[in-house]
Amino acid sequence: MVEMVNRPYASAFEAYAVKHPDVLCLSADLTSSCEIDGFRDRHPGQFLSLGMAEQNMMSFAGGLGLAGYRPFLHSFGVFLYRRPYDQLMASVAYPRRKVRLMGFLPGITTPGGMTHQAIEDVAVMRSIPNMSILETGDATEVESICEAADSIDGPVYCRVLRGSVPRLFDSPIKVGEMRELSLGADVLVVTSGIATEEALRARDALSRAGVSIRHLHIHTIKPFNEQALLDHIGSVSKGVVVLENHVITGGVGSLVAEIMADNGVGKPLVRLGLNDTYAHGGSKPYLMKHYGLDAGALVRGIERIIGASTGIDEEALASARVDAVHSAVKAEAL
Repeated sequence: MVEMVNRPYASAFEAYAVKHPDVLCLSADLTSSCEIDGFRDRHPGQFLSLGMAEQNMMSFAGGLGLAGYRPFLHSFGVFLYRRPYDQLMASVAYPRRKVRLMGFLPGITTPGGMTHQAIEDVAVMRSIPNMSILETGDATEVESICEAADSIDGPVYCRVLRGSVPRLFDSPIKVGEMRELSLGADVLVVTSGIATEEALRARDALSRAGVSIRHLHIHTIKPFNEQALLDHIGSVSKGVVVLENHVITGGVGSLVAEIMADNGVGKPLVRLGLNDTYAHGGSKPYLMKHYGLDAGALVRGIERIIGASTGIDEEALASARVDAVHSAVKAEAL
């Protein structure tokens, strides 16, 4: 039974920020939705509300960075790069300010539809010079994301999970590394964020079907340990499957493809994610199944790599975890 942790970010950020008075908490009118309302109430001297004005918040954060502070900006991911893109480039990325962008609702983790779903954020942030990218995949990584982000000398964008989050790992994020979850010899599976839990659902069934899986979980997308990935690719005989909560263009799948191409690696690669489409509103399990981001889609991708059917159906996979729809409880939280 997977342990579920309620609002791990709320307690982790407060514990970290109170020990570092030069860390400031910035909000753009989504304070409770980003789990920092308790921090606001208990530590008003370290909290700033910039209102629904993300462009101003980004420029303001750049100024705080220049003054020696380390601002943590809290909003939904889409509002930290789409709306204030010019300010992000000019005031934060170009001068390499120590601004920490805590982006909630990554990918299809919200029923809010395209206006709230950050489906191309990794692609955008990967293209920005000086920008680092971290992504959380479980409660332990959420609990360690603040310290990890704040260890980076320059701006960093984080894909943060909220609400009730499963605990899959027992060690914190180590920037620049990757988690080796299994070391099989047939197919390399690379996952990040919520896709890792889906891969874990499929692993026992794949093992019973005789497919040996080497599984990597990626929490540091930029900077990336290129040689470690190449070593893992060299250790499998069939090929690579990447599953991510993102469009397949520009994300982790593209990162893997680029490294393989740059180094002349000719093994097959299957990229699974949103395929040149926006996602509509719906529950996370529904959207993951509908758009091919779940355990079943991963099995089909592995079958493409090995050129054979595994015989694995939905009944053979571990049960999907069904979350309560957050907006049904709190309408403004989408």
